[in-house]
Amino acid sequence: MTGGSLGLRTGSYGSLQQQLQNSVVLPIQTTPIVVRKPSKMLLSGSREKEKFLPWICKIASRRRVGMLLLVLVSVVVFMSLMSALNKDEDAPEGPNVHSMSSVHVQTVSSNMVSGYHVSPVNYGERDSEMNNKSSSLEIDSVNGENKTQPLPSVVLLPPVVRARALPPGHPCESFALPPPPADRKRIGPRPCPVCYLPAEQAITLMPTVSSISPVLKNLTYVSEENPIATQSYGGSPFGGYPSLKQRNDSFNIKESMNVYCGFVKGNRPGRHTGFDIDDADLLEMEQCRGIVVASAIFGNYDIIQQPKNISETAKGNICFYMFVDEETEAYIKNSSTIDSTLKVGIWRIVVVRNLPYTDARRNGKVPKLLLHRIFPNVRFSIWIDGKLELVVDPYQILERFLWRNNANFAISRHYRRFDVFKEAEANKAAGKYENASIDYQVEFYKREGLTPYSSAKLPITSDVPEGCVIIREHIPITNLFTCLWFNEVDRFTSRDQISFSTVRDKIMSKVNWSVNMFLDCERRNFVVQAYHRDLLEHMNTIAAVIYPPPALINELPGKVSSETVPYKVGRTPIKKMPGKRGREKKSGSRRHRPRPVIGREINSF
Repeated sequence: MTGGSLGLRTGSYGSLQQQLQNSVVLPIQTTPIVVRKPSKMLLSGSREKEKFLPWICKIASRRRVGMLLLVLVSVVVFMSLMSALNKDEDAPEGPNVHSMSSVHVQTVSSNMVSGYHVSPVNYGERDSEMNNKSSSLEIDSVNGENKTQPLPSVVLLPPVVRARALPPGHPCESFALPPPPADRKRIGPRPCPVCYLPAEQAITLMPTVSSISPVLKNLTYVSEENPIATQSYGGSPFGGYPSLKQRNDSFNIKESMNVYCGFVKGNRPGRHTGFDIDDADLLEMEQCRGIVVASAIFGNYDIIQQPKNISETAKGNICFYMFVDEETEAYIKNSSTIDSTLKVGIWRIVVVRNLPYTDARRNGKVPKLLLHRIFPNVRFSIWIDGKLELVVDPYQILERFLWRNNANFAISRHYRRFDVFKEAEANKAAGKYENASIDYQVEFYKREGLTPYSSAKLPITSDVPEGCVIIREHIPITNLFTCLWFNEVDRFTSRDQISFSTVRDKIMSKVNWSVNMFLDCERRNFVVQAYHRDLLEHMNTIAAVIYPPPALINELPGKVSSETVPYKVGRTPIKKMPGKRGREKKSGSRRHRPRPVIGREINSF
């Protein structure tokens, strides 16, 4: 059973229309000043004006002319509002940089090597882009220092991710994002084209050996029978209560490390640790090797989305696991068909009991960040939130975002926000979490050295991810990263976008490791977002009330039958009446016209 899809979302291919071409920095486009042409009818005297004004009032007082003028004024006001909204949406919230070099947008070559596949999706505006740090600096001839000079007319854009050069003859060697269409009516995030290899070719490129983990070779996890909170710095029985010293020590990367990583009670994740899983499910999960695609729905918050365009090889070799709680399980049994293998479509359903948190979103962070603990023998994983529908084969996704770039961790960046401080304010404004808790977390990171995002952090492209999709290889360094990321979620707020950059930067300062933060519009290419279950059901209920089926209309306890209601429900019955020039008039005056059927009859139930 699938939910109502939002379809192609509108702005992550970017929310900025200004493009930089031919090595020229284009200024911000402003609304041109329209100079009104002089009127052909010149009034020579006050008497002519006095004659002209009553004529205008006489014409405007007529009903049709007055209505036409009212419609025209309404259209002008509406277009002004839409223009203002477009400008607000197009305004970037990128890093605080003042200048940048040009971005040359190539078109897709028509003579590309045969066999590649560009996903057939509609796309919109480009993700915000910025070039190299060196080109955003100008030399101050006075003191000889590198200085960023403010250019008020330049669009402020975040940095662009430069993929490594592909080997000669690669099917996607000549592919580049085409320029966005100039359709300013469609605003907001939407997908952009991505060059995927066919699934059969992508499978052959799967690495035969694991990537090298820098410095860290052996990672083990803390286990405590009765974790006790010794300090008031957050934490939980499930995640343990690491002290601030233990937290700081976990960022000192060594060859062998023992860190907190959830499941602290018991000796096996999923067994008497909180987030408990049946032994039969644990045994089957241990048999999963190679690749796993995982998702979760807790609190009956979403409707299961079935993946599409999955190759037969992927269906036979890749594990698809959906974690649910007992509340969601009951809903699935009433609304879907679970076969003897506990599958709903392609998803293998795993029921989790004894959840560690009362917050469903925080419970979802357990499989999202700790998949390496639940699937100890998996090499690669793709996590997608429960609200997302996968529409591209997992082999193609892994090849495009990991294997092709020699990366072992990939996540998309937020399409609009690149700064943690702005992300925190947005979370507070949207009521995503308690404001005091968000402020405490941000102030804590600020005391540790967190600064607003700027060009000084290049080649890091953003401090804020769009964390609904995580693509990674399970090696010690990426396992450590997600463990420490989870510890921050356990200690502070469940808004993992706020803690992401702190953990990433602390690890990157110790070892030669980085995260592939790709464009958000590329993420929207292989997953489609659907409505949450409660919102979808609410919309269906409203639609049923506004547009009841014809059989129900005939049974309404009113005096109007379906024969009396022409065209559609709710329209006033039309009756032919003689009038001037034989025109048809609606029965009843404008003030005493009968009320619509729906507003009266539906409320009588």
